[in-house]
Amino acid sequence: MNRTLLLILCYGGMVSVAICLNLMPVHYTTFAQEFGNLHEEQLGRISALVFAGVVIGVLLSGPLADRFGAALFTCLGLLISGIGLLLISIARSYELLLVASVVAGFGAGILDMLMSPIVSAVCVDRRASALNHLHAFYCIGALATVLLASACMRLGISWRILAAAMALVPLALTGLLFLTDFPPLVHPERSRDNIVHLILRPRFFAALIIIWLIGATENGIIQWLPAFAERGLGFDKSMGGVAAGMFSLFMAGGRLAAPGVLKKMGSYGVLFAGIFLCIACYLLGTLIPVPAIALAACVLAGLACSVLWPTWLGITADIFPQGGASMFALLAALGNFGGLVVPWIIGGIAEHSSIRSGLLIGTLAPVFLALLAFFCLYSDKKTVSSP
Repeated sequence: MNRTLLLILCYGGMVSVAICLNLMPVHYTTFAQEFGNLHEEQLGRISALVFAGVVIGVLLSGPLADRFGAALFTCLGLLISGIGLLLISIARSYELLLVASVVAGFGAGILDMLMSPIVSAVCVDRRASALNHLHAFYCIGALATVLLASACMRLGISWRILAAAMALVPLALTGLLFLTDFPPLVHPERSRDNIVHLILRPRFFAALIIIWLIGATENGIIQWLPAFAERGLGFDKSMGGVAAGMFSLFMAGGRLAAPGVLKKMGSYGVLFAGIFLCIACYLLGTLIPVPAIALAACVLAGLACSVLWPTWLGITADIFPQGGASMFALLAALGNFGGLVVPWIIGGIAEHSSIRSGLLIGTLAPVFLALLAFFCLYSDKKTVSSP
């Protein structure tokens, strides 16, 4: 097995996921004009259906990947993601755009589910650090996506051309599949944990709720940041794209720096630091009346959110090392389900009040996250101290 080439493929897979999930929000206001004066709930529905596709892809492919191997489903994820982006580029109505969003999300969900267990199987001695590094490439992909989208807006290049060009990324990565082997996703000499038994364990059930809250926390703000910058804070359209790009830049920086910080603070120390900073950023971004400060707080939330998802995956994988792809599928599905529900809720609140009010309600996600994470910390310490 060529470990380096396999990791490169996984990093590229995360970039593909980022393209599918971040290309649409940058163009919300453009879609609103081009597809018939769409209101906020209809715009929120676009992201909701992207994440619906993600959840379906995760849940369908997880158990099958344990049975038939990761290589086949990595190939399918890359191909379907590319096809979804091509469909987005040719959509001529709002309804077709929604269909294309589901297809792109479905492919991204397959990739999102597989990349983490592959890296976890390759880097068994440093899972939390390796997963932070892996998910940094999601942020790099998101940053590249929003910066390219913003540049295209300034240059007058159609979003359709951009979507078609971005489809080449996942399609080109399929060539690497023929140059490397994939590892078994669980230790070959041990049996895989039964997923039903895992769900019935309170500690794993809590892990699922936490990843849901992490997905809600992260996507609640990033999916609405460009529109909030424009409609809520009064900045121009290109500034919304720049803000989303800076959010992703902070996320990438936080995840790339995480391995060094994890050595000093430990997994839970890093987790709680991110949670409390995230709460502060949500509150500052929605309550401070000065637009520049509010936008800066929302952008800084990228740093706060950066370590939550991969660090929690690492903690859970260390506790349940034989969970396999099915375990990661459940975690990814619940996390992305949070990304489905909360942006849609924020859009519904924004339609009847304001985007600022919707984001303020979104602060409840990291608050509940902190409470449940304390429960898991106590549970893990109690387990370790037991004879």
